[in-house]
Amino acid sequence: MSATRVLPFITTLVMLVFTASVLQRYQARRKAHFLFWGIGLAMFGFGSFAEAFFAVAGWSAPIFFGWYLFGAALNAAWLGHGTLLLLNRKRWVHVLTAALLTGSVATAVLMVQAMPRIEAGVFNPALPISEQYGTKVIEPGDEVPAGAQLTTVTYRGEQVQVVRGLMPLGTTVRSVTPFFNIYGLITLVGGALWSAWLFLRKRVLPNRVIGNVLIAVGALVIASASTLTRLGYGQYLYLGELIAATLMYAGFVTASAPAAEMEASPAALPA
Repeated sequence: MSATRVLPFITTLVMLVFTASVLQRYQARRKAHFLFWGIGLAMFGFGSFAEAFFAVAGWSAPIFFGWYLFGAALNAAWLGHGTLLLLNRKRWVHVLTAALLTGSVATAVLMVQAMPRIEAGVFNPALPISEQYGTKVIEPGDEVPAGAQLTTVTYRGEQVQVVRGLMPLGTTVRSVTPFFNIYGLITLVGGALWSAWLFLRKRVLPNRVIGNVLIAVGALVIASASTLTRLGYGQYLYLGELIAATLMYAGFVTASAPAAEMEASPAALPA
């Protein structure tokens, strides 16, 4: 069985355990950052499940809707916002929370509007969904993937040659997706590294330093894999997702180990 079929299944199992662990923590403590982390991880898990589904069962419009909305657009922002809620409880963070919720609903609406334009006939079950979700302009020097469907379209007033994808050029939801991903990358990676630095500087709870570094590295891995996908190298996405999921879960477990000590010694913690 090919990696295209196997890796998303493994990632889905890792994310299922990871999500359950975080939501159990939310149920016990009722802290908002655990809720946002749990929802973000569930979105990540649905994305990997959808990739596994496409590899085995073929095309499904509802599954594609969820894959793009949760897996490609929103999950990084929700994970990163959870980290922001943990590190900063000032009022302006509540404004960002409202903006994230509003933006998520608006993106869901844009996705609903985009679905009638999806070109399901382009779908190739032999290829990862990450390599065929969007129509891509062929730039000079680009290597055209084997078996790609080429056509010429009018885009921004010019005739351009493209590799056909499921989502046409100019689909609005594709334009807003990078904003969520950039916000998520900055808050998740930046927050994890900042936490690691605070614990390192105070020379307390070294496992928190290690755990936060693992989380940051995992987030950078999936960001790099996603960037490669947009550049036409989607074959690395599934491996990147598995590595990222494993690193972030390991980081969460490592950083969470001495939770009782943290609550018992709040003076040792950064404000």
